[in-house]
Amino acid sequence: MEKTIKTIGILTSGGDAPGMNAAIRAVVRKALSNGVSVKGIKKGYQGLLNEEIIDMDSHSVSDIIQRGGTILGTARCKEFMTEEGQAKGAEMCKKHNIDGIVVIGGDGSYRGAQALSKHGINTIGIPGTIDLDISCTDYTIGFDTAVNTAMEAIDKVRDTSSSHERCSIIEVMGRNAGYIALWCGIANGAEDILLPEKYDFNEQNIVNNIITNRKRGKTHHLIINAEGIGHSTSMARRIEAATGIETRATILGYMQRGGSPTCKDRYYASIMGAYAADILCEGKTNRVVGVKNGEFVDFDIDEALAMQKNISDYEYEISRCLAVSSRS
Repeated sequence: MEKTIKTIGILTSGGDAPGMNAAIRAVVRKALSNGVSVKGIKKGYQGLLNEEIIDMDSHSVSDIIQRGGTILGTARCKEFMTEEGQAKGAEMCKKHNIDGIVVIGGDGSYRGAQALSKHGINTIGIPGTIDLDISCTDYTIGFDTAVNTAMEAIDKVRDTSSSHERCSIIEVMGRNAGYIALWCGIANGAEDILLPEKYDFNEQNIVNNIITNRKRGKTHHLIINAEGIGHSTSMARRIEAATGIETRATILGYMQRGGSPTCKDRYYASIMGAYAADILCEGKTNRVVGVKNGEFVDFDIDEALAMQKNISDYEYEISRCLAVSSRS
């Protein structure tokens, strides 16, 4: 017999991502339309343990769809990684009459949701991460905004790099995944793209590429470096010493997480949020919402966390092919 859901909670966990507020808004309003009460949990799992829990109504989520970040706040919580912390979190849910929780975040957040489910709290995950690294879904909330923010910044750096005839190394976020780097590398016309999934750490190949392109008449060289490789500043020093060409490193950093979400992020977040509220209200638990082949679907969290996701070999080869140039 499925448990009757009367009150649900919602929290955002891990790194923030543009579009989280749109998802919060959709969860709250869809749940309310289903006759279910909603409580917001501030500062992620840490806020759950600290009982930072508020009542939410339709007005609570007015005028937030265009805002970056998360109105509920987010934090990392080491205590919730322990069995004791997870049991305490479940007890807090029961104390506040929360029958189920929607968790917006990445795979680490899903593990927390998985733990709550094992303690009898219905849980649904929504993929909210700029890294696009959740295997069970083709799309994660925040990626489109982040990759466009990075693309626009790289265009600006490239302008000055070209003016000064420099080599530029631009480091983008993505944790251990190279999706932002790959997309920006293709969209910004980079000469080299360094991805954690593909890079062999042979800097001599990069040096040779720079020298070859300079001999062909190319006056600047753009390298997109993924966060999972990092060390862009020291790499720039080594490349400059090896080539004699002025080389600068730019680390875009947390600007990629901020800003007003794009239409795509608002749309996907809204549909995913409403979908999550619906299946939670139906009594489902230990599920993850995702997008597969253009359809909104849900997966078992255990299965989702066991899936593997890799950079497409074809897309990577295309990026290398398009980088070849006889003259700038």
